[in-house]
Amino acid sequence: MSILQEAVKQIRSHAPSRPKCGIILGSGLGGVVDHLDARTTLAFSQIPGFAASTAGGHRGQLVLGTLAGVWVVAMAGRFHRYENWSTEQITFPVRVMRELGAGTLIVSNAAGGVNPRLAVGDMVLISDHIDWMFGPAQQRFDRWKFDRSSPSDVATPIRDNAWFPQRSRMLYDPELAEIALAAGRKGGFAITEGTYLATLGPNYETRAEYRMMRRMGVDIVGMSTVPEVITAAACGMRVLALSMVSNVARPDSGQATNHEEVLAAGTATAPRMLAIVHATLNHISD
Repeated sequence: MSILQEAVKQIRSHAPSRPKCGIILGSGLGGVVDHLDARTTLAFSQIPGFAASTAGGHRGQLVLGTLAGVWVVAMAGRFHRYENWSTEQITFPVRVMRELGAGTLIVSNAAGGVNPRLAVGDMVLISDHIDWMFGPAQQRFDRWKFDRSSPSDVATPIRDNAWFPQRSRMLYDPELAEIALAAGRKGGFAITEGTYLATLGPNYETRAEYRMMRRMGVDIVGMSTVPEVITAAACGMRVLALSMVSNVARPDSGQATNHEEVLAAGTATAPRMLAIVHATLNHISD
């Protein structure tokens, strides 16, 4: 039995229901899982193949339950490359979610605002990204194809080292994006589309780096999300990706950023995240 199969078996022994949607909650946003009904909570340490989440504001829990009447599987916290986990380890939960039955992934993060028009607490719908999560420690992706013809409609992993993740096609689902934008209008809060830059971290950017990023067309910058998005797309999942703006770069002021402020912004913004998740789940349940 593979590690993937062992993880799925362990989770199903506690929560046999089949989730339709996977959710990954970033810094300060983990409280969204408290709104799930009939929930079952597993520590990451209870699940074969799951790494440990060591970043502040990450609960390190997998939670299954219903939200808006839809069964979901949610990660309260995630793994990062800067925690010395490999790409395979930080994307493993996405493959588990897909094998459990989730056909949609909602992934969120706390990000620094590079676009000066953004404000702390704004929600940004990620419409595209730039991937800078490379370096000496970069490990290759586990390259998986998925057999969508299975009668059970459960993804079956097939090793194929000749396959490369296709990034030129649209990774972010345009229909789910419209639903998120509509949820913002209905809820009366700011949500705009933007380009996300993913870096290895764990350091915050210098003023010179912020200026360079803005010239490149970057709107927000963070240290996660992109590997999970690429893996979800490779699994055939629809993807909605959201950033909560935790701070805004002011290159000329030299203002410092700290993680406590990031977590506080996430807690304040959680109701907006919840509204978008509700709207998305209402759509996929139709």
